[in-house]
Formats: sequence, C-alpha cells, structure tokens
Amino acid sequence: MTCASPPFDYVEGDPRYPTIVDALDAAAELRPDRVALICGNRQLTFAGYRSAAAGMARHFARRYPPGARLALVMGNGIETAVAMMGAYAARLQIAPLNPAYTDPELARLIADVAPAAIACSPELAERVASLAGGGDGPDILAVGAEDLDVWRWAADGDPSLPADRPRPEDRCVMFFTGGTTGLPKGAEHVHSSYDWFCRQTHALWRFDFDRETVLNVAPMFHIWGHHFSIVFPLFIRATVVIVPRYRPDLVIGELASRRVSVFAGGPAAIFLGLLGSDAMADADLGALRYSLAGGSPCPADLLERWKARTGNEILEGLGMSEGAPLGLNPTHGPRKRLSVGPRPPDTDLEIVDLETGTRILRTGERGEVRVRGPQFTVGYRGRPEDTAEAIRDGWLYTGDVGYLDEDGYLFLVDRKKELILVGGYNVYPREVDEAMTGHPAVAEAAAVGVPDDFLGEAVCVFVALQPGASASVDELQRHAEANLAKYKQPKSIHILEALPKKGPGKIDKLALRAMAETE
Repeated sequence: MTCASPPFDYVEGDPRYPTIVDALDAAAELRPDRVALICGNRQLTFAGYRSAAAGMARHFARRYPPGARLALVMGNGIETAVAMMGAYAARLQIAPLNPAYTDPELARLIADVAPAAIACSPELAERVASLAGGGDGPDILAVGAEDLDVWRWAADGDPSLPADRPRPEDRCVMFFTGGTTGLPKGAEHVHSSYDWFCRQTHALWRFDFDRETVLNVAPMFHIWGHHFSIVFPLFIRATVVIVPRYRPDLVIGELASRRVSVFAGGPAAIFLGLLGSDAMADADLGALRYSLAGGSPCPADLLERWKARTGNEILEGLGMSEGAPLGLNPTHGPRKRLSVGPRPPDTDLEIVDLETGTRILRTGERGEVRVRGPQFTVGYRGRPEDTAEAIRDGWLYTGDVGYLDEDGYLFLVDRKKELILVGGYNVYPREVDEAMTGHPAVAEAAAVGVPDDFLGEAVCVFVALQPGASASVDELQRHAEANLAKYKQPKSIHILEALPKKGPGKIDKLALRAMAETE
C-alpha cells in the first residue's frame, strides 16, 4: 500500500535555509552568545563557531576548487564539527571515514574517495599519510596543528566566510554504506537535503528553538551522529554536548551535569549500556524530555525499562546512509511502540512485494519498504550499477522488510539484505567473509548474525580449511582482529569440515544461523 497522507505537516514559521552554512550564519546573528558546542572542558558559542568555521573555510578555499573532495578521519569533537562546516562553506564535498577502521579498510576507502586532501586529528596524520600514498598522495591536513588552529580562528572573531557560497544543488557529503562487492559505497547528498531533513524532522520531533541541549554520542562520520551534532541542532539553535567516545558512566555524567533535554542515543545497545551502568542509579535526569533511537530496533523490554527509569519514552526513527528521515515516532500525537512512526511530509512510502518490487501490498502485508523524497541520496559515487539497482523509477529500495498499519505507521520485521546490525553498525557478511578467506589456511568462510543481549546482534563465522591445512580458532581470531574493525570482528569462530550448501554451490546461511543459535 501507499502510505496515506500523514497527520503531521511542517511547522508553520520554520525557517528555510538553502544550505546548512546559512543556518550557522543565522544562529550566529540571532544568538551569538548562546553556547553551540561543548566537548569536555571546551566550548564554542554560535559566534565563535561561525568564526572558526570561516577560518577553516578560507583555508580550504585558497587551496581547493569548489567540488573537490575532502576525506575526514577524525573522532568526535569540536574540531570535527568545525572542519565539516568549514568544508561545506568552501563548497567542498566531504567524505567522513571511521578512524577505527584497520589499515586495509581505511586504505581502500581513501583510494575510493580519491580526495584532494584528508583532514585528520594530529595523532593520526602519520598513519593517514602512509595509507594515502605518502608524498604522492593527497594533502594531509592535521586539524588543530599550527596552520589549522580552530581556537585561534574562534578567538579572532572574523566571521568572513568565502564569498562563493555553496548552492542547494551542490554535492556536499558522501556517507558510506555497504556494497554488493564488499567494498562500502559512498551515498552522495546535496545541500538542499539538509533543509528537507531539518524541516521534516521538526514536523514529527517538535523540539524548541533556542532552548534545547542535545547530547550526541554517535560517531560524527555516521549519518545519525552527523545530523544530530552538525545539522539539526543548528536548525533549532540547540546547544550540542559532544561525547568523544561511548562510555556509559561518562554519558550519564554529561546527561545529568549538562541538564540535557534531548538525548540522541541511537542504537538500542547505547540505551542498554546506560541502564546497565552503576552510575544510572543516582543520576538526576530530570531535565531529559526526549530520548531518540535509530540504527537498530529497541526491544519492548528496553522501552519499558527506559521509561520506568527516566520518565520519558524512547522515540524510534528510521533513516539510512542514503537519507533520513523515513519515519519518526512523533513527540506529539499517537506514539506506537515497536514502530518507527509515520512518514514525514513530502515523502512517499510504499510496501512492495519482495520478488519484483513493483506490486504494492495492502495494509498489514509484509514486503520491502521503498521511499522517495527530496531528503534522499542522488546516487552512489562512481557506481552506476549500484545506483540503478537501489533507485528505480525514482524509488529508493531500502532492503528493509516491514508493513504499514491502518494509521500509516511503519513497523520493521526483517531485513532483505543479509547485513548484521552490531550495536547499530552495519556489518556486511561478505566483507567479513573476504577478510577471513584472506588467511592462507581458509578455503571458505561465511558470516552470520546471532542474537546478542548487549549489541542486538553479533558476528559468528564458520570456516572450512584448505585440504591438508591447519589453523586454530585463536589464530583465526587474531587474523580477524588484524583485518577488521572491532565491531566487525566475530564473537565466535567455528571450523567445519565443509560448509553446508544449497542449490548450485551456494552456502546455506540459514543452516549456519541455526547451528550458531544452538551453540
């Protein structure tokens, strides 16, 4: 079925910004002394944020033409926010990359982006330079070093952004998602998608302008962490508390001491970790009004426990690297537990059959979720075949399996793709399989997801060895640790004489999953 018109429309009087740079300009003019960013014992006002971003933008604009790509290899922090906003103001396209990736993973992505420059934290500069080809590769820009001093630019008070401003149709970012070849692919977005995201999100999550304090713990290289530390808070002129890394006691301390009103928690594992911390027992979370979840489904027990402890509901939403939002459980009007809510304005959403993707299903019938709207990707950079597969006749096929109820609320029940969700991170089995078969003793490997009480799912790997070869589980685990980021590493590895097959040599992953779940 096609989702009926939602009962939620845009908020009258909400501003429209051609780009997020214009939102920063407006915030600095309207609320110059309001704190924009806090990280540890450092902070920036909106005026200081704009001055720092302007200095960064001038630095970039003198060196790189509009449309040049800038990879970012940085953890969460104020410097990361300034680098991103400076790049946007200089009309560069950013490609945020996970600094926790192993060297082989990061080197492949840098090569795929082919950036003019890479912005990184000073402590990563040497590593990034070696992965990017040394002196013959892109420029390496150590953010925070002498010529990229964020705090000097913030203090000098010069708000002069480059005169050549970005345009709404300019490509501004690529968020990496999994590819059918095992190599992630960059979903490209244009500046106008941020305006749509902000107004659509505010139609369903109606937070107050100039009042909220938002805490983000998600990685800023991820679309959730990026949008809830960079994009949406600028739109509503909220103070953002950035947590450099997830540690439950630290997050709880910041929620309490900063009087956080909106917790952009993300995956279910984040909330589970907080509830399991001793620090939760005495924490004063009386200022907390909204808790937001996305990236992995929240079980009913978690929703009940969070409500009992904090007094507020977890509001689940649905987005993806290709765009957001698809659906949001609203702050006002009916909320339905275990749903990701209704679609936002200017978004079409349908449930279609899994076989052809063309037959529209009725209310309550389960099928693939497809969407279209101005907030979604324009395609995958350099991958026309992947783009054509994902975007057909203007519809983005999500790979999620779900159904719509009689009120147009979306419920997700499964995933068409074989990805594994580990703490909200997408783990693509083929990528794990390829890493494991890189071991000389391994003939075949197959990764499957198994239930995990803390992370939602964990990776379990089955391998068959080469004839006459030998390898221990410990040896294979060390190989995985050397070639895969931590969240992709298997929780368990099983060595079989042969992997079960179905059809013409295809590995039977259903059989493997059943074996894993009986361990």
